[in-house]
Amino acid sequence: MSRLRILRRRSSFSSASPMSGLRIPRRRSSSSSTTPMSGLRLRRSSSSTRALSSTTPMPRLQLLLRRSSSSTSPPSRYWDPQVAFVAAKARVRAGTFSTEDAHHLFDELLRQDTPVHGRALNGFLAALARARDSVACSDAPALAVALFNRICREEAGPRVVPLTVHTYGILMDCCCRARRPDLGPAFFARLLRAGLRTDGIVTNTFLKCLCYAKRTDEALSMLLHRMSELGCVPDAFSYNTVIKSLCGGSRSQEALDMLLRMTKGDGCSPDVVSYTMVIHGLFMEGEISKACNLFNEMVQKGVVPNVVTYNSIVHALCKARAMDKAELVLRQMFDNSIQPDEVTYTAMIHGYSCLGRWKEAAKMFKEMTREGLIPDIVTFNSLMDSLCKHKRSKEAAEIFHSIATKGHKPDIISYSILLHGYATEGRFVDMNNLFHSMTDNGIVADSHCFNILINAHAKRGMMDEALLIFTEMRGQGVSPNVVTYATVIAALCRMGRLADAMEKLSQMISIGLKPNTVVYHSLIQGFCTHGDLIKAKELVSEMMDQGIPRPNITFFSSIIHSLCNEGRVMNAQDVFNLVIHIGDRPDIFTFNSLIDGYCLVGKMDKAFGVLDAMVSAGTEPDVVTYSTLINGYFKSGRIDDGLILFREMLCKRVKPTTVTYSLVLDGLFRAGRTSAAKKMFHEMIESGTAMSISTYTIILQGLCRNNCTDEAITLFHKLGAMNLKFEIAILNTMIHALYKVKRREEAHDLFASVSASGLVPNASTYGVMIINLLKEGSVEEADIMFSSMEKTGCAPSSRLLNDIIRMLLQKGEIVKAGYYMSKVDGTIISLEASTTSLLISLFASKGRYREQIKFLPAKYQFFDGIS
Repeated sequence: MSRLRILRRRSSFSSASPMSGLRIPRRRSSSSSTTPMSGLRLRRSSSSTRALSSTTPMPRLQLLLRRSSSSTSPPSRYWDPQVAFVAAKARVRAGTFSTEDAHHLFDELLRQDTPVHGRALNGFLAALARARDSVACSDAPALAVALFNRICREEAGPRVVPLTVHTYGILMDCCCRARRPDLGPAFFARLLRAGLRTDGIVTNTFLKCLCYAKRTDEALSMLLHRMSELGCVPDAFSYNTVIKSLCGGSRSQEALDMLLRMTKGDGCSPDVVSYTMVIHGLFMEGEISKACNLFNEMVQKGVVPNVVTYNSIVHALCKARAMDKAELVLRQMFDNSIQPDEVTYTAMIHGYSCLGRWKEAAKMFKEMTREGLIPDIVTFNSLMDSLCKHKRSKEAAEIFHSIATKGHKPDIISYSILLHGYATEGRFVDMNNLFHSMTDNGIVADSHCFNILINAHAKRGMMDEALLIFTEMRGQGVSPNVVTYATVIAALCRMGRLADAMEKLSQMISIGLKPNTVVYHSLIQGFCTHGDLIKAKELVSEMMDQGIPRPNITFFSSIIHSLCNEGRVMNAQDVFNLVIHIGDRPDIFTFNSLIDGYCLVGKMDKAFGVLDAMVSAGTEPDVVTYSTLINGYFKSGRIDDGLILFREMLCKRVKPTTVTYSLVLDGLFRAGRTSAAKKMFHEMIESGTAMSISTYTIILQGLCRNNCTDEAITLFHKLGAMNLKFEIAILNTMIHALYKVKRREEAHDLFASVSASGLVPNASTYGVMIINLLKEGSVEEADIMFSSMEKTGCAPSSRLLNDIIRMLLQKGEIVKAGYYMSKVDGTIISLEASTTSLLISLFASKGRYREQIKFLPAKYQFFDGIS
């Protein structure tokens, strides 16, 4: 295509000034005139170029610039633009070249007759393009563009040799670095108008400008069509630039198509960067299968993945909570001699933390530091959060205090995480100390930190302290937010301080905060729970007037359920009536909760009244409904009515669950109907209903309770042969059963096997052993067993101690009985009436052991003399 045709097609690019819209403050000068790029303003340093020190040699460039500072002084015959620009480039790289220095340099250039060579100018502009921000110059790329503005004036022509294609490439790069890629196309259009022949490097820079400016479709057209028209051959960098833009715009499928185009092309094969970008893009869009397939294809084609490739995969798998697969990829990295970096470990730690696998997260953290990698603050916070969520604030605190040793400083998020961890575990002293240390460490507490403290105290019923923190929060200039008020109002409602809660609601509204669903729910629940249903109804209307949906039936059902569990079934009935009154429809859970409430207080007729209302409302009873009513009958001793209802349930094709059968079995065994219970057990097996460990516990305890010990032992051995994992309650039952039938050795062996079964003996286990040892007269063994119990941290119950004391007294073991009586503290453990009665009978004036009363603790020797 002819050069003229190419120039005519430049209309697809901007023909406006490259500088339009880019404002950079520049030096004011009365002699400066408006230029074709007057939209550009150059930012100037306030410091002037003065001599450094009398003892410091003045740099050649600064000396030259100083000599030319006066506009009236004649040009210096010693000034060489080539030397000056080389020196300026060196100072740019050193970070000591200021905006003022740059304009002095160009002032001198414009006074000279000797032009600056393109190579020197390009080198200087390129140095500015790549210069980091410094005190001397905060935005070097923008400065480069501004200086170009000056040399484009007509009067600058003789002082500068004609600009080259490389100059325009540098300037387009500056536009990208100055975060104004939208100006790049104007430079490219100017390049074409100047009749310059572009090359691959400059065209790639132009592609980068288009992509940075989110003009991906134009970049794609340039890559696939225009580059060849301009005589440029796209290379891997060209494709990668466009591929990156496509992936960044969630167009990974198009990027994959581009990748396939590269593999089929001539002389431009995709490299590791190409594959990595597309893999990452596919992962980000949830195309996990495609990404994995592309990774495998990449390896098969001999392209070796690097750490960035692996990091994309690890990050995506961790985000998808597929930690097992992420571990495999991590091992593959080691196998391929790719050393994981901070990004790899951070992704793994965060993945484990999100899943609550704090042990693995901590292990990965230690491995990371052992490899000499320094975690960033995000990694520290992620691990701390995981530890705190699992009530391991002590370990989280150790991580917190180690942050400073790793070159970081805890941020507000770090403090919030640890504060919440302390609050959850009730470590109020540590929580308050940490909070007060924030100011000393330069961290200003925000509303979230205060909310944590307020919530912690409020949940523990420490409402006065919570309100003091609320006041302190406002005193420190931190405005309470909706969460703050919601926390305080909810706590006040739980405590029944409804007037105070309403006062906080008014205060909240007065400062312009709109109550949300949480606030209204807390208030409505509070008034429902404390019986003021009229106010609850008003609040429901008020929240609806505010455009907030009224509480749903699940909300009211939870209130009814809570009230029923507390035995306040009449209050629950009132809330139920409120639900009907406001036009809501009770669901199956609402009806079942109310039925359960009436069953708990033994009002079975009322429970059946709710059942009738349930059916009338068109809600069919389910297995929970029947199971609740059956259990209510059994608890009330109405066994036959319960069995009739069970049969009716079967007739209505409502299939009993494991829980239903367990309730029936327990009721029959407790009523002494062992034969009926056995029959029900076989019926359960025939129905194919799954057996739970709780069901077997009920059966074994029921058999033992009804003197069917041998059957219980036989069933226990059968279950053991099935490798059923027992609970400690079953083992306690069977140890007692074996003692009952005089199979002492088997009982001891079973006790010894508890730990081997992965279980831990509890207070009941030790109690069974101690009581049975005392029954058979093995007092010393019983003492040893009691000592073992105390060493394991199992606290004896008041009942167990009373049993031990009575049995020892009855055996005449007065000294030992006195030892156990010394453990009675009168608070948690106290003497039962039967124990006191026995002491009176044994140690009164006519008691059998009156002479041995001195062996009892002093506080019990008052029995002496009681007649």
